[in-house]
Amino acid sequence: MTKKQKLISIGLLILLYALIFALEQILPAKSMLFTVLKKGAIYALVAVSMNLLNGFTGLFSLGQAGFMLIGAYTYAIFTVPLADRLNVYQYFDGGVIQFTVPVVIALVMAGIAAALFAALIGLPVLRLKSDYLAIATLGFAEIIRAIFQWDKLGPVTNGSNLLRKFPTFDSFNITDANGNVVIYLSTFVPFIIVGACIFLMIMLINSSYGRAFRAIRDDERAAEAMGINLFVHKELSFVISSFFAGVGGALLAMYQTAVQASAFKSAMTYEILLIVVIGGLGSVTGSCLGSFLFIAASEWWLRGLDGGTFLGINAPTVFRAGFRKVVFAVIIMAIVLFYRKGLMGENEFSIKGITDFFKRMFGRKKRTTE
Repeated sequence: MTKKQKLISIGLLILLYALIFALEQILPAKSMLFTVLKKGAIYALVAVSMNLLNGFTGLFSLGQAGFMLIGAYTYAIFTVPLADRLNVYQYFDGGVIQFTVPVVIALVMAGIAAALFAALIGLPVLRLKSDYLAIATLGFAEIIRAIFQWDKLGPVTNGSNLLRKFPTFDSFNITDANGNVVIYLSTFVPFIIVGACIFLMIMLINSSYGRAFRAIRDDERAAEAMGINLFVHKELSFVISSFFAGVGGALLAMYQTAVQASAFKSAMTYEILLIVVIGGLGSVTGSCLGSFLFIAASEWWLRGLDGGTFLGINAPTVFRAGFRKVVFAVIIMAIVLFYRKGLMGENEFSIKGITDFFKRMFGRKKRTTE
């Protein structure tokens, strides 16, 4: 990428963030657009972290929901205000954690907690391959969900009860002395956090470690022959992926304004995996694009199908509750059939790619002379 193309890319990113900031000040706070943007950004972060493991390293893991759960609980436990702890932990005498930390530190702690768990379980499970690794990580996620609901851990996790009253995305809004919002930042700030995390993963993917990950994915024996320590690099990829999944779980807790272990089921992991497949294994921008398309279609565009109305057509006998999922499944099947490597494949969105595309489409063809 040339210096000019880098400047154009930076300019487009600045324009995107400026647009998000402007829209947040203009449109109503409860607009569905912001719901899609917030949840889409969170899922984009988790999808890229899963793609780092599945797409770039070739490790088939299904434990993402478990690491998100750890991150969500870590964030919530250490940010519930002291004045509200007795109310939140009403069955456990206010809990055992009697201090709070700032939001940014809590987000980092959420990632570190998930990474520590990943480092521990990675020692035995990363010696497994393909389906066996997937089953082991899926089992870990289910075990973690059950443990966090255990009453013996109630003074820390609040058992099967909700954790709430911690800082959410609305806490980023700037208010006046009367409590009225002056500047809305509940969508802009999460985009900054997600953007920074994805940027760090892109830097890792483009480093020597990222090249080692791809070498392991393509051919483990050849990678080992080149001097790459397979287990160390697999463990590193697993831990880093889990760190960002933990941060994504903390952001999801902020989005939902409450945390309960029962919400982090295996279906959440399957949604993230579906996004990765739709976007393209081995494509960061594909995971981001797939995340926003997935959330927009499932949460917004097809919502009218469950209410009996869609695209101005009122047919309650046809469009009934649950029909949205049927249509969404058909759309996914069509994408998988016609884009077998995903929307982006292993390609990335770039200024050079766009300019080359338009040159091929609209450029003048040179006449050949015999």
